[in-house]
Amino acid sequence: MLDISIVSYTNTIPFLYGINSKFLHESLNLSLDYPSICASKILNNQVDIGLVPVTVLNRSPKIKIVTDYCISAKDEVWTVCLFSDVPIEEIKKIYLDYQSNTSVSLLKILLKDYWKINPELITANPGYESSIKAEVAGLVIGDRVFELEKKYFFKYDLSYFWHKMTGLPFVFAVWASNTDISKDAMIDFNASLKYGVENINQAIDSQYKGDYDKLLISRYLNKKISYNLDDEKIKAMNLFLDKTQDSI
Repeated sequence: MLDISIVSYTNTIPFLYGINSKFLHESLNLSLDYPSICASKILNNQVDIGLVPVTVLNRSPKIKIVTDYCISAKDEVWTVCLFSDVPIEEIKKIYLDYQSNTSVSLLKILLKDYWKINPELITANPGYESSIKAEVAGLVIGDRVFELEKKYFFKYDLSYFWHKMTGLPFVFAVWASNTDISKDAMIDFNASLKYGVENINQAIDSQYKGDYDKLLISRYLNKKISYNLDDEKIKAMNLFLDKTQDSI
């Protein structure tokens, strides 16, 4: 039995489609989790493979990237955004999304190195979105962003501003493991991810059960999310991890 934790956001639909369609090497237990839960499960040896926020790689030398695929964006990502009713320089407080440490770390880097402001940062609880008003902003990630796009005057896409600052893409999550898995299983698993990424529209038709228009979801997955973990993304990821260490 192979235990796998995957993020329960729309951007993982191609991965789910590939795994469900092609990964037949052995039986598996697949759990859908928040990014922070995926991270916790890998760190606590509760799963064999996880789609984890990249900051996890700084937390244990035993955790290794095990596939050629990731969740990343070359520019805008659409679903990791800071929402506010006032311009960035007027923000006094920011609620931090509880679902992903990587997005929080990215925001901290941008606040320090790009915008050069120092608002109060507040760890949020579920339902914090209703507290975003006046000079209080909120970092929101995942599918909830689609619901909030027209609610606030200002939306700052963090991946866009990372690209503007560095000229590089941003990697949000990678497939990682801290245990020994058979070579054949990993070859099959990587191939299943490849199949899903190469058949995104079929994946949407098969897997998407949400309320948003499928044309919007198709544009999001085909144009905004980038799935291949290439050399430029590894360079970008290492730069981010270095900056994250510096900010500790």
